[in-house]
Amino acid sequence: MKISIIGYSGAGKSTLARKLGKIYNIDVLHFDSVQFLPGWEIRELEEKQRITKEFLDSHESWVIDGNYSKLFYERRMEESDMIIMLLFNRISCLHRVVKRYKKFKDKTRPDMGKGCNEKLDVEFIWWVLHKGRDKSNKERYKNVLSQYADKTIVIRNQKQLDAWMKSNSN
Repeated sequence: MKISIIGYSGAGKSTLARKLGKIYNIDVLHFDSVQFLPGWEIRELEEKQRITKEFLDSHESWVIDGNYSKLFYERRMEESDMIIMLLFNRISCLHRVVKRYKKFKDKTRPDMGKGCNEKLDVEFIWWVLHKGRDKSNKERYKNVLSQYADKTIVIRNQKQLDAWMKSNSN
């Protein structure tokens, strides 16, 4: 089983990836942990691509969470048995990001790179509310849905996610 989880920041991609990894007993790759070095420094693209390729090449089954279009995006979508799009609204995502910040303040989340203590700044709020929802991202999601409609699940809110989880965790 290969599962890609894509969608907006704060929608719960990493949490869902962890849960599905446990349900299906398969390895999970969180792209935020690939992206960031300690202190929120961004890893070089070539290194991120190497890490991603090694993971893809060495696993028959996986869950990968994150968009990261330069990290074998087309390969991931093509190889996925299931693509889950978490397209929650802006306010829900912002609420979830604030809740996450309160829970992990001064700590590193399990799905984040080491030494990246949870933070909430104006730049990230802007990303959650606007920049991460720009035309190119929306277009990418439309293309995935168009090209892989038979294996793509679109989830727009927590109620839909809960219902989907209940029907797929048995």
